[in-house]
Formats: sequence, structure tokens, C-alpha cells
Amino acid sequence: MRAAVPNTPGFHPNPPDSKMPESFLPKPFTHHYPIAKKYAKSAVYFSCEFAIDQSFKIYSGGLGFLAGSHMRAAADLKQNLCGIGILWTYGYYDQARGEDRELAVQFRKKEYAFLQDTGIRFTVPVHGHPVWVKPMFLPGDVFGTVPMFFLTTDIEENDPLSRAITHRLYDQDQLRRIAQYIILGGGGARLLDELGVDPEVWHLNEAHGLSAAFHVYQKHGSLEEVKKRFVFTTHTPEDAGNEKHDFTLLRDFSFFSGAPEDEVRKITGLDGDIFNHSLAALRLSRIANGVSKLHGEVSRTMWKDYPGICPITHVTNAQNKKYWADHGLEHARKNGDSEELRHRKRELKERLFRIVANQTGKLFKPGVLTIVWARRFAGYKRPDLVTRDLKKFSEMLNDSNYPVQMIWAGKPYPFDYSAIDTFNHLIGVTRDFPNATVLVGYELELSRFLKNGSDIWLNNPVVTREASGTSGMTAAMNASVNLSTYDGWICEFARDEENSFLIPEADRSLGPVERDRSDMLGFYKVLSEKVLPAYYDNPDEWDRVVMNSMNDVVPFFDADRMVDEYYTKIYP
Repeated sequence: MRAAVPNTPGFHPNPPDSKMPESFLPKPFTHHYPIAKKYAKSAVYFSCEFAIDQSFKIYSGGLGFLAGSHMRAAADLKQNLCGIGILWTYGYYDQARGEDRELAVQFRKKEYAFLQDTGIRFTVPVHGHPVWVKPMFLPGDVFGTVPMFFLTTDIEENDPLSRAITHRLYDQDQLRRIAQYIILGGGGARLLDELGVDPEVWHLNEAHGLSAAFHVYQKHGSLEEVKKRFVFTTHTPEDAGNEKHDFTLLRDFSFFSGAPEDEVRKITGLDGDIFNHSLAALRLSRIANGVSKLHGEVSRTMWKDYPGICPITHVTNAQNKKYWADHGLEHARKNGDSEELRHRKRELKERLFRIVANQTGKLFKPGVLTIVWARRFAGYKRPDLVTRDLKKFSEMLNDSNYPVQMIWAGKPYPFDYSAIDTFNHLIGVTRDFPNATVLVGYELELSRFLKNGSDIWLNNPVVTREASGTSGMTAAMNASVNLSTYDGWICEFARDEENSFLIPEADRSLGPVERDRSDMLGFYKVLSEKVLPAYYDNPDEWDRVVMNSMNDVVPFFDADRMVDEYYTKIYP
């Protein structure tokens, strides 16, 4: 049994001497475990992406990593939950290299023998046209998740345009993205009708599945019935994660499941030309949550002037330790054995460096401090921050007394040309350095190798722009110390020089250029004055910080706490 979560009264995954309730799903789609009494309430979780296994490429980044951990931890705690997503024919994209080693975007059709055909078919109206949907089923015992359904329109019954709806995750075509959201939300709701179930909780992981709320409204003719069921998790303050579309366009696309326009405007409180998906979700749900304590505060401030929204609290993101933590590192942590930890870390660094050599021809050394920046490439995450002063960057990489190795990895959105330019710029900047490089193919397995093989996990977003930033959690589980700006989950975890290293916050009155330079100089100051001396001159001190980091990241940042908190704080 997992350890109780601090400050979570009554946390107990499997209450003793309790009669186990039954799965709310009909056979043959039932849960592969007996439902725990504490988690008997039926719930369905809608998400555009899930990072469940390296072999199942239907995710882009952090949102999917989080959703995948949620599905695994919910199964570990025996919750009465199921997941609904999209079966993306081409996934997000395959990240490769072009002839000059620049990023190359490739789309390849995927096939999955482990998915089962449900035998169910139904149509969903998209722009007034009936589109056939085929749900595929992922039994929970395949990857240790809750039961999950994935919807596809890429079937023979559909015309080419309809088949293409579920081809690519986050398609660059705005009209196709609207159709995707209709399939996720409206199609997911139709699937539940076909299964003959009406879960007590409909959990929207971001607003992509919002059309499900209008299906429920049409079915019951009552806003109260909608709000009784729906809860909403918002993941970002960024505009890209809070989409807006022309109201008339959504109406014409059948986004509102046939609900009359005046009723849609009445229940959402939206009376202009623009439909704000997140705002509508906040008005159609009974409760919403940000994904860290700070993000909850940012979200309440962000939406405070909008009447009629539901309460916004927070459930801090977490990751599934059982999936992510290396067994050898975890064994050393439990025994408090620093020597065993150093030995295992060296082995894992050597494994990572074989990937580096294979991809780039560069031979990294396991005895050298290795910094990794790896996550989705986006402007506010500032992947290139430490290279903006090339003199300092070069001095860091050429320091023979305190040597450093640095690796970047991550997937820009395939049509975010600014982010791709940054990715390619880093390839150019690191080309002549034997101890700095950029890797491609950033998915679950490469993410694991990077976390296992890094000494420092660099996280330098603009403060207040990173809602959570969960990659640092799994890095900490694998003896990689966070070096970070004070944002997202770090605010609830970090103790400077005790379990992490913090970049001093820039004066918030500074403009973007001055702020970025302040943060960059802060990185170099912390690295030279704290990180490198500890790693090279005082290994006992370094071991202490590493052990503190590994011990402090659990149990609170293990997904068991998170999924328990959703049931106790959001679902009641």
C-alpha cells in the first residue's frame, strides 16, 4: 500500500472491510480490478491526448504525459473512472532530421494491434453532415490503466474529408480542429449513450471536449443537469490553450449539438461574436481547477471579472512514480545509499550518452555534470535562454575546471515556425561544441532516458506563465536536481540549495528583454556559485541535495495523491 499523502485527511486507496462496488461500464468494457469503495462514483475523463506507452503515439507533450499518469494512477487506486480520447491516425508527428540535421516533420500512419474494436458505430453531425465514428477499446490490463476508448473517423464509411478529422493531433487547420473537438466531446457523449451509461462526473481535461456539455444539455434540456455533471481542469494561462472561435462558425459546424443559438448564448453568457471555450467551460461546470497552487491563483485573477463562472480551486499536477522511477535509483533512495545511487546514476548516464552518440556523433562523459532542457518548445519556456549571451555560453562549455555537458530535446508544434527556428538555432549553436547537442524523437522513452541520465533538469519559463511543468517531477524521482525559475509546481516543492536550485526572480517591472537577461545571468550565477562547486568539490553535499530532492518529490507529487484529490476535492 502506498504511503498516506500529507495534509490529505482520510487518504486510503483501499478502505479495509468494505464491499467493493461494481464498474459502471457494461461488459466487456468493465474495469479489470474491483472498484474501491472510496472511489465508487462513476467518472469519465475527456482528453485530446494521452501519453500511456511509447508504442501508442497519440500525444504531443505535457498535457498528454499528465493524462497518462492520471489513467495509470487511477487504476492503481482502483477508481471507477474511464478515459475517452481520439485515435490519431498519424499521431502528433514523427520528429526526425533533415539533410543538414535540422528538424524534419514527418507524418506516418500508425497501427495498434492492442486496441479492440468495440463493434459500436454511430454518427455525429459535423457542419450538418453525418460523420461515422468508430470507438476502439483499450482494456486496462494492457498498460495498467483504467478502461479507455479512442474514437476514429478514419474508416471506410466516411468520405476523405471526414476520414481526415482524426488524422493529426492539433491539426493546423482551424476548421478541422473544430471538427476534432466535436468528435471528442459530442462523439464521446454519444459513445456513453451507446454504452447505456451516464457517469456522475464528466471531467474535461482542457476545454477540447466541451461539445459534450451541449449534448447533455440537449438530452436533458437543463443547465442544472449539465453543471451537476461537469468539472473542468484548465492547464494554462496561454492564449493557445484558451481557444476562441467565431460563434456563428461553431453554430454552423454543429458544435452545439443542435441547441438553439439563443439557448446557447443564455447558458454560456456569451453574447458577442466570439465564443471563448474556456469561459464557456467555466460557466457550464460546477467546479474548475488550476494545476498548481500558483496556477489556481493566476486563474482566479485571470477570470475574476467574468460573471457566472464556477469556483476555481487547484489540484497540483503529479506524475505516476510507479511508471517513471528507475528501480535501481529508487532502491538506493530507500536505503539512503549514496554510493549505490552514484553507481546507478553513472550507468544511466552511459545509456543516455549512447543515444547522444548515435544521434549526433558526440561522445559525452559520465563523470561530467550534465544539464538537460527537455519539454515542449514554446516561446514562454525560453529553451534558448542560456545561449543568448554566446560568450557566457561558450565559457561554460569550455571550462576545464568545472566541465559541463548540455542536452536539449523537445517537440515544437509542427507548424509553429518560430519554435522550429529556435530548435534549429540551437542545433547551429551547439554544432561546434563536443559537449552540447540537441536530440530528436522526444517521446516517452527518450524523456525517460533524459531524466534518468541528467544531473540537472533546467526549467526556465517566464514566471507565472508555466501553469505546472511536470517534467521536473519525474526528473527529481530519478536523481536529477531541478534548476528552475520560481514558477508552477516548483513553488510547492523547492527549497533552495536543499532539494533544488532556484534562479532569483527578476524584477517584475522589467521589460521582456531585461527580464530575460536577468534570468539568464541568474542561471549562470547559480550554476557557477552553487551547482558546480557542490557537484565537483563537495560530493557529499551534492548527494544530500539529490537525496532530499528524491525524498521530497514523493508522495505529494506522485499521481496517487493527485487522483485521490480529484475524487475528494473536485468530484463530490
